[in-house]
Amino acid sequence: MKNLNKYLLIACSIFFVFSCQVEDGANLNGASTSSVATDISRGELINATAGVFADMRTGLTLQVDTQSVFGREYWRFQSSEPRYTADLLTANLDNNTFYTVTPYTARYSNIKNINLILEGLDNTTADFSDSELTASRGFLNTIKAHELLMVLNQQYLNGIRIDVEDENDLGGFVGYDQALEAISTLLGTSYDNLVSSGEDFPFQIILGDYSGSVAEFNAALNARVEAYRGNYANVLSLLDQSFLNINGDLRNGAYHIFSLTGADITNSLSVGVNATTGGARVAHPSFVQDILPNDSRMSKVAMRDEPITLDNLTGSFGMNVYPNNTDPVAIVRNEELILLYAEANYQNNSGEAIRAIDRIRTAANLPPYTGSPAPAALLDEILFQKRYSLFGEGGHRWIDLRRFDRLDQLPLDRSGDQVAVQFPRPANENTPQ
Repeated sequence: MKNLNKYLLIACSIFFVFSCQVEDGANLNGASTSSVATDISRGELINATAGVFADMRTGLTLQVDTQSVFGREYWRFQSSEPRYTADLLTANLDNNTFYTVTPYTARYSNIKNINLILEGLDNTTADFSDSELTASRGFLNTIKAHELLMVLNQQYLNGIRIDVEDENDLGGFVGYDQALEAISTLLGTSYDNLVSSGEDFPFQIILGDYSGSVAEFNAALNARVEAYRGNYANVLSLLDQSFLNINGDLRNGAYHIFSLTGADITNSLSVGVNATTGGARVAHPSFVQDILPNDSRMSKVAMRDEPITLDNLTGSFGMNVYPNNTDPVAIVRNEELILLYAEANYQNNSGEAIRAIDRIRTAANLPPYTGSPAPAALLDEILFQKRYSLFGEGGHRWIDLRRFDRLDQLPLDRSGDQVAVQFPRPANENTPQ
């Protein structure tokens, strides 16, 4: 049995034991693993899919923190945990500690849960219609693809396991390019299921205030994947299928949600601007130094009452993206899609790229773009705008600079600091296959 079993077996022990409440206050505790996989009922499916939404948030704060620290968006100060300012900023990473293992385990645990539900749908004797079954599979595989992408964003050239359906016979690791292709293919198949089923879901979709279709959400995720692959013709086609609206609300999109209700959880990315070294998120000084005059995105940070210092790092601005502990965290939203549209056009259609760039600039209280229409200049501008538009939302800057081979542009604050390219493969995954 291969070593990912350690992580997948965790899923079996916690499946539906995670206690949470959704919008109607219903507790998610209930169905057992065996009953779900053997013959899932309508009630079990409702609880199970709500559990999938809830479990998408497990390890989320840690993944956002670590990738944002790698990308020098902000520093994570926690005097009781020096590895945030030591390991993460020196790229001297441990393959058997919380920042490596927790997100990896969380994502594969949720994938295990999804696979169990899919098995249950194959075996069900409940009175689901064909359209309900097809819609359910389309949704579940969309979320599965998202979770695989979250793992791949951290593991990068280490590759990941795609085939984990049989815990006694796990598929081997596949490389970065092959993994992206597999994720894109899974999203494509899921999209077809969603469209053909008319999204006849027998359960509630919990994506914040998102008002679009799940198929549009799926296409938005796949546009991101295809941008990572550099397949810009595909990006444009997928954006046409997504909820992209260049003139629409930039915040429209799908979100992880939090609440103070019952056994639900709050957004732990939210800390006070003036938090102490016991637990603070401090904007990297370059965020303030590099921002353009009058850019309204300056509101994403706020000046502290006094500077804060830890481990030879001093900052004067606290992160202010999530001022309230029930603020949602974006999965994908319209502002990112507009910037993906700009990226997909920057090489061959400068006019459309600039139109998208100007939508972002004017929304941020900046004048229209007047720089060169040459591809290199446009890419510089797109990455600059993404830096400020998606600040603190999931480590986008680190991922973007890595895929364009620009990690050397990130600032190094102390002697010995380095920029990590990827997380190490967890220790229990490192034995020969």
